[in-house]
Amino acid sequence: MSERGELERLKIQAFKAPDYSGAPIDTFEAYVNPAEITLAWEMEYDSGQGAGSTGSRMDFKKVKPGDLTLVFFLDGTGANGRPLDVQQKVESFQTVTGYNGDIHRPNYLKVMWGRIQVKRCVLKSASIVYKLFKPSGVPLRAVITAVFTDTSDDQTRVALAQDSSPDLTHVRIVHAGETLAALCTAIYGDPHYAPKVARANGLDGFRHLPPGTRVVFPPLEK
Repeated sequence: MSERGELERLKIQAFKAPDYSGAPIDTFEAYVNPAEITLAWEMEYDSGQGAGSTGSRMDFKKVKPGDLTLVFFLDGTGANGRPLDVQQKVESFQTVTGYNGDIHRPNYLKVMWGRIQVKRCVLKSASIVYKLFKPSGVPLRAVITAVFTDTSDDQTRVALAQDSSPDLTHVRIVHAGETLAALCTAIYGDPHYAPKVARANGLDGFRHLPPGTRVVFPPLEK
């Protein structure tokens, strides 16, 4: 329920830009809120095994994008007092989550409901099962099972990961009191990379950076 006691329905908002800038271009609202939400994620390891060995050292490679599975129930019989054109609602879901000819790919999506963290994702797969029909063949009930997978633009992904390996590209926002030399020490293990990082970012100097400055730290060459 919302603060005014109104029922909040799960919403899926569609965006054209990968950074989700601007207003949503369309919105799908659940007819009935899902009874359950399934979140799944997977770690990927290199399980290479030496000859003659009985086990393997699971070397970590990456965290794969997480999946969100939702089941939407659509009822056009009028049993719950809310009229619904089932096929029209199905088409609305397909329009919001599906292929967008303007950007030549599926829309970027935000899934939100109540206090659940807003999920930035794209549609991975979907299936529609029609359960009941009028004698004329018009569907009266349907169940949409949809799987969404995480997505984020490169800047957000790097900022969230905050990997400390010097052979990766890093992005940092300078906070008050931080220096480029100290950041190079944290990332590269050597403050003497500060002049090179300053040149790579087109900075006039590196000793005094104003808070809020966005600095890209290139990977070290192996």
